[in-house]
Amino acid sequence: MGRFHRHDDGTEHEHEHPDHEHAATSEHGDHSAYRTGPQRVEVLERIFDENDRAAADNRAGLDAASVVGVNLMSSPGAGKTTLLQRTLEHLEGRTRAGVVEGDIETSIDADRLAGYGAQIALLNTGDGFGGECHLDAPMVARAMQDLDLETLDLMVVENVGNLVCPAEFDVGTHHSVMVYSITEGEEKPLKYPVMFRSVEAVLVNKMDLLPHLDFDLALFEQNLAQVNPQATVFHVSGRTGEGMADWFEWIETRST
Repeated sequence: MGRFHRHDDGTEHEHEHPDHEHAATSEHGDHSAYRTGPQRVEVLERIFDENDRAAADNRAGLDAASVVGVNLMSSPGAGKTTLLQRTLEHLEGRTRAGVVEGDIETSIDADRLAGYGAQIALLNTGDGFGGECHLDAPMVARAMQDLDLETLDLMVVENVGNLVCPAEFDVGTHHSVMVYSITEGEEKPLKYPVMFRSVEAVLVNKMDLLPHLDFDLALFEQNLAQVNPQATVFHVSGRTGEGMADWFEWIETRST
């Protein structure tokens, strides 16, 4: 029995080791927790199937209200809330926006986004969802009930900070975008390819820190091109506001 995995194309399987059996503990680590193969695969397949059905329903609801959905993802601390603040500030009076704000606990980020003319629906995954490290489509469906979609043009889902799980769950939006901070290192597209491959655009954030870091921007973009050559790249700083004009145009064009 192996470990369950879902590929970018949606296919799901276990990783098998047909030529030999691992001991419960080996040089590869303790695998004993995964010796539930068929049952584990069956349960996870049902979870993904249910999620994909809910995602399709979410998208249909957005389409019916003529709302464009954007899933905004990143690791913790990459700066997506600050970038979202600046984006909402720019869109105010131009594009009617709503935000599904996802965090495990607290309303800190939702409170930061208040006052920019957007509707905010807070979604704490620790409150009834078991502290999940990502948002899924049923959670977003629940949060969408707190938004008046008929009065919106754009709905941004600010996903829980995590470079792995959010990319594996379709939440029912039309576009996926990630924020990447240059403090995270050039190798991240190679180490976390599912996230980088799943998005249309990458906002390379904290560019104001570039003179102070030993960071190779060209190498990062080379690594990104290996896993997602089609991604649109924006060089931005949420703190200073530099480089935001092209990003504003990108999101505004898609929501009008």
